[in-house]
Amino acid sequence: MHDIWNPWHGCRKCSEGCLNCYMFYLDAQRDRDGGEIYRTKAGFRYPLSKTRSGEYKVRSGEMLRVCMTSDFFLEEADPWREEAWDIIRQRPDVKFFLLTKRPERVADHLPDHWGDGWENVMFNVTCENQKRADERIPILLKLPFRHKGIMCAPFIGPVSIGAYLPSGQIEQVLCDGENYGGARPCHYEWVRQLHDECAAYNVTFVFCGTGRRFVKDGRMYSLEGSVQTEQASKSGLSFQGKPIHFRLTDAWGCPIPEEKLYKPYFRERCQKCGMRLTCNGCSRCGKCL
Repeated sequence: MHDIWNPWHGCRKCSEGCLNCYMFYLDAQRDRDGGEIYRTKAGFRYPLSKTRSGEYKVRSGEMLRVCMTSDFFLEEADPWREEAWDIIRQRPDVKFFLLTKRPERVADHLPDHWGDGWENVMFNVTCENQKRADERIPILLKLPFRHKGIMCAPFIGPVSIGAYLPSGQIEQVLCDGENYGGARPCHYEWVRQLHDECAAYNVTFVFCGTGRRFVKDGRMYSLEGSVQTEQASKSGLSFQGKPIHFRLTDAWGCPIPEEKLYKPYFRERCQKCGMRLTCNGCSRCGKCL
């Protein structure tokens, strides 16, 4: 996918949401061990890669989701993180989506000259249930980031964030059900509660997908593949709140005009996808034609 940057791969399970981790499952399908942690070779410098004409492959205004097969603040990645931060610093025109289950490690592993945060970084914590929400969100609110979000995925238990939204710091909340072997059910009522809380504070809420097992009105539904995102979209629970403004600049610190920033392109099929509100759009690679 063109919106993912994995500078390292592999992880250690650390909480309830890790039980049926998709990365471990997919690695096992390829006879690999997801617990083997390594720096990626070709992918490490992906945000700085260029075309033959000398242009960046990742365009100004795009958002890269970072470490989707690991955790950016994983202990084993400490030797590589400084270089990763430097790559993020070199692309102030690109938005970087950081997600962690280890917010307690963040304060000690920020780069020099961080100040109150870099404008191109959105920092998110995973809150798969209420226990982890109450553990991680207070840390999130104390950390120096200009953009903050919450990811309830895999959504395996009811979560209320109403006590944290009045801070005004949370700009976006995402949720998604669980997949693959042993997938635990996601309940419509849990998603509805998150939607209602976010709507009350005009915070964008994205219901990305139902997961493999979705419960509504007391009935369990088994859903596979794209049906999960389609049903999430059909639910009408996603909510566009107040806009998130990233003040992106070029390498010299000059603001980039809005008309020169990347605009997501969506195909007709994309209109049915629950991820649309938080997606980079179609890369027009031609594989789905």
